[in-house]
Amino acid sequence: MSSPRDPDGFEQRPDEGSGWREPGHLGGDGGAERPHGEPARDAQTPADQPPADRPDEGGGSTAWQPPGWDLPPASPDRPVQGPAAQYPAPQYPPVQGPAAQYPPAGPQTAGGPPVRGGLFGGRRPRRPSELERVFAYRGDAVGAQGWAVQQGWAVSDGTAPEDAVLAELVRTAPVRATKDHRPAGVMRGRYGTLDLVAFDVLFASGRYVVPEYAVTAAPVLGNLPPLRLSPARFWKHRTGGLVQVPSGDPGFDGRWVLLAAEDGPAVRALVGDATVRGLLLGTDDGDEFWTAAGHVAAIRPDGHRPELIEHHARMLTAIVGALSPAL
Repeated sequence: MSSPRDPDGFEQRPDEGSGWREPGHLGGDGGAERPHGEPARDAQTPADQPPADRPDEGGGSTAWQPPGWDLPPASPDRPVQGPAAQYPAPQYPPVQGPAAQYPPAGPQTAGGPPVRGGLFGGRRPRRPSELERVFAYRGDAVGAQGWAVQQGWAVSDGTAPEDAVLAELVRTAPVRATKDHRPAGVMRGRYGTLDLVAFDVLFASGRYVVPEYAVTAAPVLGNLPPLRLSPARFWKHRTGGLVQVPSGDPGFDGRWVLLAAEDGPAVRALVGDATVRGLLLGTDDGDEFWTAAGHVAAIRPDGHRPELIEHHARMLTAIVGALSPAL
């Protein structure tokens, strides 16, 4: 039985493996001493050996190479062609594009807009976008002011001294008016037995000026109680201190709501008038009515037009006629 200290037998073969040498193509010494009995031959790498189909060609790194392997010799005197000469640009027929939308910039004319200065020279004022042109306020797009002039009414832009009361009507209107809303396109005249003032409520913010509401109002002599007459389907704004006053007519109360600070004679006279109820039930429930600044006013989310002015005038005539005896 052997033990770890016993020899493994390799000491009895001292010459085994002593003749191994590193191959020449791996960096070993190809001309080193070889074992006895082994014929000497030149160590060649596979790349230096001739191909099998052409054994007559000698070995070496230049014996055989794939076609196109070698680069042509450099010739400094050969003219070098630029990219444009090697690859000429394709020729296409000229494309007839659309005409320019705006005239080219040129010298400022006497009748043109002023040219503003800047870091890179003068430039023309910015042209409004398509959205700005669509929503631009044109004053009388549907001919309301033309109709007013034909009726003998006076027209103003809302900045006259007598137009100061209109700001109070806008402020107390039963809509969500802000500080950016202002009256414009004011028309004053007489319709039947009433003196009326009709105007648009513009939303002016930055570059946008949009007419959002049409208001028609009639001044009334006497102490008008705070009240509001609105369609039941409308959301109610600014109703603080107002309570609903029923009319006793289920058909009317289902479509219209009368709000007042108190249930007084004027309120009862308005809600009990059969003419007023009939006219309101015959509409599309698109108007609201309220009292403020000594006026009875009507408002609709629209721009003024002749048909709307006449519609408001008929409604205000009936409402003022019902309120006046009780004032």
